[in-house]
Amino acid sequence: MTPAAPSPQPPRTPFSLYPELDANALHAFVTALESGDVTGLSPARAAEIAEVRSVAVFTRGKVAGADGDLLDAALWRHTATRARPLIVMPSPWTSLGWLVYAVQATLFAARGYNVLAYTTRGFPGSEGQVEVAGPLDIADGSRALDHLIERSAGPVTKVGFLGDSYGSGISQLVAAHDTRVDAVVALSSWGDLGEAFYENSTRHVAAVRALLEAAAKARLSPQTQSVFDNVLADRDIQGTLAWAEQRSPFTHIKELNRRQVAVLYAHAWHETLFPPNQTLKMFNELTGPKRMVLSIGDHSGPESSGMFGLPNRIWTDAHRWFDHHLGGIDNGIGDEGQVLSEVMWNKTLEPRPTWPSLTEHTHRLYLAGSGDLAESPEAGWTATVLCGVDTQATVADAVVLAGYAEMAGRPKVYPTGEIDRSVAAVWASAPVEETTRLRGTPKLRVTYRAPNPGSAFVAYLLDTAPAGTAHIVTHAPYTDLDSPPDSLISADIELQATAYDVPRGNRLLLVIDARDPFYGDANLPRATLAFTSPEATPSYLDLPLG
Repeated sequence: MTPAAPSPQPPRTPFSLYPELDANALHAFVTALESGDVTGLSPARAAEIAEVRSVAVFTRGKVAGADGDLLDAALWRHTATRARPLIVMPSPWTSLGWLVYAVQATLFAARGYNVLAYTTRGFPGSEGQVEVAGPLDIADGSRALDHLIERSAGPVTKVGFLGDSYGSGISQLVAAHDTRVDAVVALSSWGDLGEAFYENSTRHVAAVRALLEAAAKARLSPQTQSVFDNVLADRDIQGTLAWAEQRSPFTHIKELNRRQVAVLYAHAWHETLFPPNQTLKMFNELTGPKRMVLSIGDHSGPESSGMFGLPNRIWTDAHRWFDHHLGGIDNGIGDEGQVLSEVMWNKTLEPRPTWPSLTEHTHRLYLAGSGDLAESPEAGWTATVLCGVDTQATVADAVVLAGYAEMAGRPKVYPTGEIDRSVAAVWASAPVEETTRLRGTPKLRVTYRAPNPGSAFVAYLLDTAPAGTAHIVTHAPYTDLDSPPDSLISADIELQATAYDVPRGNRLLLVIDARDPFYGDANLPRATLAFTSPEATPSYLDLPLG
């Protein structure tokens, strides 16, 4: 008897950092830009196309980048000879390339800007190889600006670079190297790429896998492929950090500060690719005009609806930022404070004059042997965590995608009663007597003993309802690679920053386990980590309140 042939598997949907974007709709928009035929488009999109075609000419073409590589590009050019500002938009980490910006570039052009959007090297439509914001990418940005200046009919007043995700890192780096750049909009960006890849010495393996999957149609340079492979295989950490340092805007911050480049950031609290603390580190060191917009969601999610031209406060801020810093318009954005944060889960928008001003005071809770987060320290206890076993406490269900559920009001629910206390250590606060406003960066100090020279754990802070279900507030991983076996290790960790309201009657739950699929594991399987609280250096959790 002939065995039945296996059922064909449905084709696997390619992974994208922009799962909500409709490529067909964007292509139809660009086709209408070229032809003027708006049949099938919504009235709003048709009106935008008619407006921009009345003042500017749209063309597709190529930009001669570094080493003569041709980059796919689109140009929105005004024919009137008056002086005007320019905007260059390097593409995100996606096979869609510059197409992602088609609607927003049109809106900028309608407001009087000459705009050039281009696909970064190595991605479909452009020549070269993906260098991950390396020297060739920086040179490409300057060449793109040259191209735009040469095709501007009148004098150039000021220059802005705008990028989302990958394009945002390149935009910052071009601004640091090219003195012609006056302002930057960096959406879902990074400040310190080494910290984004190795947070507290912990490998972000899920993020690297996601980047590789999203670049499946791109041509990675041998060095880029080697670096990503090394992160996944836990090889050559110092080589990766040296590679990342060159590609980190934080490394070049002195030049941005010397010229007082105006920088607007937008970031998500639960970002799984570029966690917010490393971008906040960059933001806090900038001395020029700056603004940070923090929102519910994950990488590129909060700004994604604006890429279709739908109402979106982040893109509205981007337009206002350039109108003010490039166009000289007094629209008030410079007086609204440096920080605007969206509070989970009530979505209240809270402006603050500076990042430190979010936190009005700090409340310290101590890790106790009883499993409580207590008001006073307690020494002498031990809580053991079994390595190599995952628990119900995880960062998220999926890179990027989990953030879309959060934005829709459906955050991941954690069943805290199912967290196995034999493989995780758990501490709970008393029910809060009134709404507790967490604002800023929680900090954890904890001491533990590891039997092996390498050890790692992940700390999660959960907001737990009386029924035992919880939502994640924040988290952070930690890895130690240097301590000798069986030594006491003191870990001082900044959890990822947050703006979170804990409702009256809920508890804060601190969970520590030794395995999470988002991160590389430095532990030996079935080893145990023994957490404790020495009398001289008690273990505690600092809560930022505001």
